[in-house]
Amino acid sequence: MRADDRRNSPSSRAHATTILGVKRGDTVAIAGDGQVTLGDFVLKHGANKIRLMHDGQVVAGFAGAVADALTLFEKFELQLKSWDGNLKRAAVELAKEWRTDRYLRRLEAQLIVADAEFILVLSGEGDVIEPDDGIVAIGTGAPFATAAAKALLFHTTMDAKAIVESAMLIAADICIFTNDRITIESVQREPDAGPDSDSDDPLKDTDIMSIETSGPGKGDQSRTPSKSKRKKPER
Repeated sequence: MRADDRRNSPSSRAHATTILGVKRGDTVAIAGDGQVTLGDFVLKHGANKIRLMHDGQVVAGFAGAVADALTLFEKFELQLKSWDGNLKRAAVELAKEWRTDRYLRRLEAQLIVADAEFILVLSGEGDVIEPDDGIVAIGTGAPFATAAAKALLFHTTMDAKAIVESAMLIAADICIFTNDRITIESVQREPDAGPDSDSDDPLKDTDIMSIETSGPGKGDQSRTPSKSKRKKPER
């Protein structure tokens, strides 16, 4: 292999490694380790792969090629502004653009994005996935972090931030591409929050995996309850 080919090969690009997201109750926490590698070399130990967006109402983390992930962060922030902070709508629109745009579809990264209600995984394959149990991880150490988080979520009363921190430390002990310099950000639903701003959005209560394939709904055709006969007053 020529020197130019080695420099341009995927294994020689700078990568960030493990991101874990956990939802428990009204809180979602996302944690990321600080290690960045270039091939077999560690370039940085304290990288920050987590970012708060939309005035702290949305949190996102990335794994993959760093420059590619930062480009996707910018695109996602633009979608959030366009859809007034509606996480599902912004995620679906970014996935569409990511898959169809000739430039964006070459980007090698994955994102976890979340607000206080939803946590989603986005990829360049057009995937927008919402986990069933509120636990999701991406990057090299994802299997280890996921297994640890599941055990802690199902068998302890720890909050979301404590779960992601402990699970990432466990993953760091196992995965050589994950270190123990953990960055954690979280978002929490306001206890006295009023009606959701996206209450009229058709994606709010829709299974995220069926958005592209489901046809228009037929609507509820519930029957009007029959009126009961009123009894005549006794004289």
